[in-house]
Order: sequence, then C-alpha cells, then structure tokens
Amino acid sequence: MRTLVFLVRRSLRQHALSTAVTAGAAALACGLVLSVLALAAQARDAFVRDPGFDAVLGARGSQLQLVLNTVFHLETSPGNIPWTLYEEFRNDPRVETAIPYAVGDSYRGFRIVGTTSEIFEIEYASGRRPAVKTGRVFHPDKREAVLGSFAAEATGLALNSRFHPTHGTGEEGHEHEDEYVVTGILEATNTPMDRVVWIPIEGIFYMEGHVLRGSGEEHEPAPDEEIADEHKEVSAVLLRFKGEAAGFALGIKARESGIATLAWPIANVMQDLFDKLFWFVRILEVTAYLVVAVSMGGILASLYNTMNERRREFAILRALGARRATVFLAVVSEAAAIAAAGALAGYLVYALVLAGAAYTLRVQTGVVLDPLAYHPVLWAAPLGILALGALAGLLPAAKAYRTDVAENLAPTS
Repeated sequence: MRTLVFLVRRSLRQHALSTAVTAGAAALACGLVLSVLALAAQARDAFVRDPGFDAVLGARGSQLQLVLNTVFHLETSPGNIPWTLYEEFRNDPRVETAIPYAVGDSYRGFRIVGTTSEIFEIEYASGRRPAVKTGRVFHPDKREAVLGSFAAEATGLALNSRFHPTHGTGEEGHEHEDEYVVTGILEATNTPMDRVVWIPIEGIFYMEGHVLRGSGEEHEPAPDEEIADEHKEVSAVLLRFKGEAAGFALGIKARESGIATLAWPIANVMQDLFDKLFWFVRILEVTAYLVVAVSMGGILASLYNTMNERRREFAILRALGARRATVFLAVVSEAAAIAAAGALAGYLVYALVLAGAAYTLRVQTGVVLDPLAYHPVLWAAPLGILALGALAGLLPAAKAYRTDVAENLAPTS
C-alpha cells in the first residue's frame, strides 16, 4: 500500500500542471451537477412552501398571475374586485381569515401594499409569525407605514423616516403628494414580505390621484370624505379556510360571480409553474452531465498521453519486484485521486454558485435559500465523479499493465 501511495503522489507531483487542469475540469463538472440539481430543488421548495394562506381571491384571469402578484409581489395586478365581494367572502362561514390587498404604488422599486394589521398576525406552518423588530404596527386611519426588513435595508428608511409613495411599481413614476412616516420595521421572515412597504388600505383609497371603481363608476374621494363600501375595491384577498373542503365550494362561488378567480391551493399553482419549466431544468442537467463526460475524458487523455514517456518507469518498477497489478492499480488510483480532488473542489464551485443564486433570489423576490439544505446529490455527485474518474483510468492502466520489461529496459543509445 505504501508503494502504491508513493507512486501516485510522485506521479501527481511530476505532472502537476496537467493534474491541476484535469482536476479543475472535474471540479467544474461536479459543481455544475450540484448546482443544477440542488438549486432546482431548493428553488422549488422555496416557492411551493406554505405561504400562510390557502388561497388568493382576485380579478378574473390567470391563477398564476394572481399568486405571483399577491404572494410573491412579482407580477402586475390582473385587476380589482369590488369591496362588496371581499365582504361576502370574509363573512362566509367557511372562511377563517380574509385579508384585503390594494396595490399599484411603490417606493424606490419596492411594492407598497395597502392592507389591514391582520397581515402581521398570520402564522406559517413552521409556527413563526411576522414580528415588529422596531417600532409598532401602523394605525389604520393614519399615513403610517411598516417596512419589511429588506425594504428598510435597501431604501435606508428607519424608524420615523418620512417618504412619498410613487405611482406604479417601477422605480420611476409620479410621486404622490401624500407623505408617510415609518412607524415599524419587521424582523426578517425570509419571505417576500421582507421586500414590501405596508400601509393601511385606507391610505391607498385616499391617496392623491387614485380613482375607485368598485361601483362600476369612477369615484375620487375627497380627503375628509367617508368612502361608501360600494365605491371601494381591492386588488386581491388572501384567504385561510376552516376546512380543506371549503376550497372547492368557494372556487365555484368565485366563478359564479363572473368577475373573480380563486387561486387554490397556492402551492399547487406554483407547482404547476415548476412543472412547466421541467424541460428547462432537464436541459441544464444534460449540459452538466456533458461537462462531466468531457472532464472524465480529460482525465483519460491526460493519463493515456503520458503512458509512452512512463514506459521505462514502469519497466524499472517491474524489474525491482513490482507486480503488474501494482502498476495497474497505481494508474487507476492516480485517476481516482485527480477525480477526488476535483470532486472536493466541486463543493467550492457549488458554494460560489449558491451564494450568487441566493443573493439574486433574495434581492429579486425576498425568498431566501438555505445553504445547509440537504439533497442526495450533495454526496452522490462527488462519489459519482470519483467512480467515473477511476473508470477513466482503466484504459491507461491497461496500457501500463502490458508494459514489456525487457523491451523498455534496453539501452536507448
């Protein structure tokens, strides 16, 4: 065994450059496989996990658009529904919680959502709730705001800071005259809530330039006017049911209204999205596997091309008593060692890709990936690279095994 280890270490040092290049290729291959499979699974879990609600009620149209806009704050609103419909669902005995959303404004690119203080009382499957880290929840009748942790960090707004909302969801747009004061900042929830500026829903109704169409006719309320419910409208309603069977009946109720869509269950809507993108993930997987094949071919070529110059070395070893099997195993072990080095370095490649993906996903959606999340590929890919590396060494090892002692020990001049 000592002889075998000595031979492998000596050869790797003698061919340091080719070893480094082939190990680097193996690292890239291993890192790509880890990244594609593990990140795809993490992204799916992050978007499909329990959002704290069972369904979203909104304007008639795409369920996916409704969920992306309301739960993940990524899409434009498909439209509004009358306040009276929200009241109808809220008072339905099958509904446990109904929280209205009104959107259409932003601050420095971060979505402003008008809602009620109930949004801070939701409880996720993990048992955690949004908690105010600094300050307090907004007053329903005042121009106050509560910021998600990431929104506060990115905008620089702090407790008692004042700001003017911008019409639209982009960074540029008409700045409203209304001024809001920050009364609270939430603790990080690692959800899209972290990217939102929360204000009372009445603030959206009264905001300068906003027109209400709940009654079917345009109505722009005066600052001191008490708005009748018939004029109010909401962008969506987050619903939690009292039982699983309620979803079917309430879905029918939404369709029968002729103006609404019930996106339920939310997890299934997002699962359908990932199922539609399944082909894209498969293309990335195939690409990663091709890189693995190329890297293994590199190990094979690197070792095979050195066999001619090492024939005399193998002949001397044989003359000193080394068996053919020892020479064979030395070459296979050398190939496996290169693959092992690449597999270990592959974790570094994966860590870099994971860090970049996690940062981008957090900035764009508020969703946070877990760097320590388990996936079988985290051990299967390195072991697979190691096995393939050893397999790639069989052909060069066979050539070394057939080395003729007498022929290669003959004087060269």
